[in-house]
Amino acid sequence: MNMSTEASTRSKAAKRPNILVIVADDLGFSDLGAFGGEIATPHLDALAHAGVRFTDFHTASACSPTRAMLFSGTDHHVAGIGTMAEALPPQLTGKPGYEGYLNERVAALPELLHEAGYFTAMAGKWHLGLTLDRAPWARGFERSFALLPGAANHYGFEPVGEDDAQPRLMRSTRSLYVEDDRFVDQLPDDFYSSDAFTDKLLQYLDERPDDGRPFFAYLPFSAPHWPLQAPAEIVERYRGRYDAGPDALRTERLARQKTLGLLGEEVAAHPVVAPTPEWDALSEDARALSARTMEVYAAMVERLDWNVGRVIEHLKASGEFDNTLVLFLSDNGAEGALLEALPIFGPDLQQFIRDYYDNSLANVGRGNSYVWYGPRWAQAATAPSRLYKAFTTEGGIRVVAFAHHPEFARQGSVGDAFATVMDVAPTVLELAGVEHPGTHWRGREIAPLKGHSLLPYLRGHADAVHDATHVTGWELFGRRAIRQGDWKAVFTPAPVGTGAWQLFDLARDPGETQDLAADEPQRLSALLEHWETYVEENGVQPFEFALA
Repeated sequence: MNMSTEASTRSKAAKRPNILVIVADDLGFSDLGAFGGEIATPHLDALAHAGVRFTDFHTASACSPTRAMLFSGTDHHVAGIGTMAEALPPQLTGKPGYEGYLNERVAALPELLHEAGYFTAMAGKWHLGLTLDRAPWARGFERSFALLPGAANHYGFEPVGEDDAQPRLMRSTRSLYVEDDRFVDQLPDDFYSSDAFTDKLLQYLDERPDDGRPFFAYLPFSAPHWPLQAPAEIVERYRGRYDAGPDALRTERLARQKTLGLLGEEVAAHPVVAPTPEWDALSEDARALSARTMEVYAAMVERLDWNVGRVIEHLKASGEFDNTLVLFLSDNGAEGALLEALPIFGPDLQQFIRDYYDNSLANVGRGNSYVWYGPRWAQAATAPSRLYKAFTTEGGIRVVAFAHHPEFARQGSVGDAFATVMDVAPTVLELAGVEHPGTHWRGREIAPLKGHSLLPYLRGHADAVHDATHVTGWELFGRRAIRQGDWKAVFTPAPVGTGAWQLFDLARDPGETQDLAADEPQRLSALLEHWETYVEENGVQPFEFALA
């Protein structure tokens, strides 16, 4: 069958919409051009400008909890990732909701779609279970190529054997891949994560049965998560672009967000919080190395965008693009951690990297280098929000996101409605005409949906996704938040935070710069009552983690 005939056949057969969900890993809010960035992202920009760009879309503060919420439509403490499996302490082992994988208390979105007649395929990062019986094929994906852990070398480079003594970070981020129901023994020599994931997804779309079924495609990149690695020729395009440092970039991006209508002129950005020296206090060599890490990061984002362009072109060529919902989001705020300072990733992480990797300036970004870019570059991407990934402040949970479908009345607009990643499952199910089973499915009790469908808002039938009485809670690593309407209470343990509950009016202060706890004690008290309810309803266990 030639392309035009195939396109016509599938276009006529696709009575229900196709769905493409793309997730970037640790992408900052303003990294894309359509959200204020300078990185070359023309394909994502085109989709974002033509779709609905969200300015108040929220996830969990880290990778796997967000993915659990995306697939379950409920809180990650219910879905099995009460905390990340890599950070599960003995005190929480065996607690309900802290299994460390997507548990059986939820019906996963791909399971429901596949049962309802969708072709389901994914290629990319899974991070919801490390064994074959918890891999994508076991949770509803007809075809899948998946990185099981939370990160890995983007080129598949492993300098030592699996059993060799090495820091916990390296042990937990080895290149563990599966295809369908079997482990992948060896990656190809030319492997690069973003390219390989896209290749596989396109392969699955091409090979799917010609039975008229619509598809649910999930493309969760592992970029731009550390280690920062990208093709050298793309890195070269950014040579010198970041030599002025992260503060200059932050100022530039904030101005661009205001120009794009993503940020009010009066908004105050939260001051940078970082234990590292100011740019001008660094040596010339240190500035050069830091700027290079940002150049590599930018190249990773550009390559991700190029691969998204490949998928969109494929959909257009096959006549399926106009019948496809495209939903794009990052899984959390930009990654600002100083990995070398986190006890959980030791011991001797820096020495191991010095022994087995080449982080010379000329080699940074290659497969045998291992770098991250730190808190100051991250806060250039999360501004005006406070802090970054792993925190329940806005910098950790407010993310870049947009939706595109020709039928949406709000196409081409900036949407300021509050929404969360828990809203994805009910949105997709409603668009697909699939009813969630409620509280029982396949002979077991399951959690109902907690999220709300975005469709009434996207179609212009409603002014909000959640009304002003709706309450949303967050907790990870002992860092907490509770929000109702525009009011949000945040608890951030010392030394980064105050160790006390703070109160913010996000309508006037999205940067969380003015703590109103002393001025509005009754409002704070009411939010803390909601917090206690959130803890009880979701099985949140009280425990603070020594991450820093």
